Amino acid sequence: PMGVIAVIFEARPNVTADSAALCIKSGSAVILRGGKEAIQSNKAVVSALREGLACAGLPQDCVQLVTDTTRQSAQELMCLKGYVDLLIPRGGRGLIQSVMENAQVPVLETGEGVCHIYVDKSADIDMAAAIIDNAKTSRPSVCNAVECLLVHEELIDKLPALLAPVLAKGVEIRGDETVCASIPQAVPAAPEDWGQEYLDLILAVRVVKDIDEAIAHITRYGTSHSEAIVADDTEAAGQFLAQVDAAAVYHNASTRFTDGGEFGFGAEIGISTQKLHARGPVGLEQLTTFRYLIHGEGQVRT
Repeated sequence: PMGVIAVIFEARPNVTADSAALCIKSGSAVILRGGKEAIQSNKAVVSALREGLACAGLPQDCVQLVTDTTRQSAQELMCLKGYVDLLIPRGGRGLIQSVMENAQVPVLETGEGVCHIYVDKSADIDMAAAIIDNAKTSRPSVCNAVECLLVHEELIDKLPALLAPVLAKGVEIRGDETVCASIPQAVPAAPEDWGQEYLDLILAVRVVKDIDEAIAHITRYGTSHSEAIVADDTEAAGQFLAQVDAAAVYHNASTRFTDGGEFGFGAEIGISTQKLHARGPVGLEQLTTFRYLIHGEGQVRT
């Protein structure tokens, strides 16, 4: 077990139950600090969890809730060196940046998801349109939803077909000059649209010269979460999978699969976008560490 895990999160009270269950199951105690928007729900959830722990013969205090929702309480939790073994932030860019900049305890950075799909010149257009539709509209408010679409310049005439499904569902297209010339409903993209996590029915779309330009765009604006290529060319797919640095990189599949349940891990506490010590969906196994137990018969080192 890690020991004591602290979780700082924002509005969603389901995170309270999910985080507590995973930490207990992995053998750790947990300190939960949610936002003010759901404090009453969080209190009710934690009360039920503590009652359940008592019924199971476990110490109730292995689940603790910080009821002070001021900024000060979060800052103090980030600085509990010697008491907190791992801190996990769950929320938007502002929360995650604040934790990364101020924490004095080990942090497992979880996810802002500026996810991209690159449609290669070799792509099956119907497949690509279906993947884009699923990745954007199935649940636009989650971190594995696609936020930016990159399309090879040889497919400019295919843009209406690629975007027809999402346009039919009310997705706003924010495109570069070429996209706006091809899609009457598109609005011009501003510089800040590249690298924006919308969590909404909005999709930034850019036409790129080739796969190298697509990879360079992702390197600059991505958040190392989930990236995808749609291509029939296996060489192009291989280059993309080898060169794109993200927790999950897909070939001919939706970014929406980046999830503990979909990966077969069961419930997850978040998607890690860093490389140490866990990357991708953080489930039970990723919430543990290891140690070496050595039995001897008097051996000494020479």
